[in-house]
Amino acid sequence: MTEHIDPGLARRGLLKRSLVTAAALAALGPLEALGARTAGAAPMSKRPSSPDYGPLYPTKDHTTGLELLALPKGFEYISYGWTGDLMSDGVATPGSHDGMAAFRRPDGKIALVRNHERGSYTGAFTTPAYNPAAGGGTSNLVFDPEEGKFLESWGSLSGTIRNCAGGPTPWGTWLTCEETTEIAPDGTRHGYVFEVPYDRKGDPRPIRAMGRFSHEAVAVDPRTGIVYLTEDATPSGFYRYLPNKAGELSAGGELQMLVVQTPDGSSYSTYADGTGVEYRTAWVTVPNPDYAPGETRPAVQGAALGAAVFKRLEGAWYGNDRVYIVSTSGGPKGQGQVFEYDPQAETMRVLFASPDASVLNNPDNICVSPRGGIVLCEDGSEGEYLHGLTTDGEIFPFALNQVVIPAGGVPGKSVAPGNYAGSEWAGSTFDPKNGNWMFVNAQSPGITFAITGPWRNGSL
Repeated sequence: MTEHIDPGLARRGLLKRSLVTAAALAALGPLEALGARTAGAAPMSKRPSSPDYGPLYPTKDHTTGLELLALPKGFEYISYGWTGDLMSDGVATPGSHDGMAAFRRPDGKIALVRNHERGSYTGAFTTPAYNPAAGGGTSNLVFDPEEGKFLESWGSLSGTIRNCAGGPTPWGTWLTCEETTEIAPDGTRHGYVFEVPYDRKGDPRPIRAMGRFSHEAVAVDPRTGIVYLTEDATPSGFYRYLPNKAGELSAGGELQMLVVQTPDGSSYSTYADGTGVEYRTAWVTVPNPDYAPGETRPAVQGAALGAAVFKRLEGAWYGNDRVYIVSTSGGPKGQGQVFEYDPQAETMRVLFASPDASVLNNPDNICVSPRGGIVLCEDGSEGEYLHGLTTDGEIFPFALNQVVIPAGGVPGKSVAPGNYAGSEWAGSTFDPKNGNWMFVNAQSPGITFAITGPWRNGSL
């Protein structure tokens, strides 16, 4: 606990630890059971496999024949959009694949918008471009779920820097986020959110009212149109954007930062909080969200007004009427926290804090399947796993990165030979209609995977 909380605070209901007995676990859903099982628990060993999906086995890619991933039996996948592959518009696929979201088109095809977390000033790879000198941006893809194949792809936005994550909107766009506050050599200020439709080119104008900071991800509440935003920094804030008009984010709005209620109204640090810690929340308005060089950044402005601070907030996703948020290096062991925010009740809790790197090693991107299960993308220092949650609330490895490009390379690919098994996972997202396909990226060497199989045998 931090210095801001006294022993009597839990009794006053502003912060508490929630524990339940084993007999009550059966009455809980998977996410509640997860917190109940791990609150206050000693470090546990990583499950060797899911009790539902089973152990992981090296599995051949239907595109290349290489065993790039380890998956449970019954699951299969294809790879597409490798770095350097020519897209349908003749542009080479940019590298550093990152955040991504899937949308259903009226014709039944699946559209994807994919980030490229490139930080160079080697020039935009497509138009439109916010800053023609900057090399980050997004590309769009189309997938046929019936045939199990990708149909086309194109560059949709560039001229940005380090497009790390973002999030889908209910009106069919992707909000791509710059994870930086760099000032380009020509004086262009970076650190904004941009909007990209799933079916055409994006808008190169930044949504300045959503703030200038090291943006990571967004999650949109479809009931209200409120946009929730994370910041990859320490200290970082958890923000919400109240648009003047729902669905028209560029029309202006108000940026606010989350407050964890404390007795004296002071700022609260969540850095070391473990599984089961709960908070009552409120919001304060950030006075100067689009700060200029030499001015105070939004997280520090908010903290001065009593807002809570977090440690490297990264992934965010809306699902199960909640917003799920990842702190990559928070928690008692510094290995990551997953927060669950309830926008209707104005409460938040630590759904899961990793007790050990062998259980969960620095999660990053997050998504929620149409069945309500959570997928966590690891960005740690050991074997890189995709993790899931079982129906009785246990964390388990679902997939392992085993990307190794042989000495002779891969026919038709420009990716250099080498071992990429330590590359982070990014951009996990499901077909929003039925969840039969999950799409995910290996950031390096830059590959997009489409995975299918017996999802309904387990919690994902």
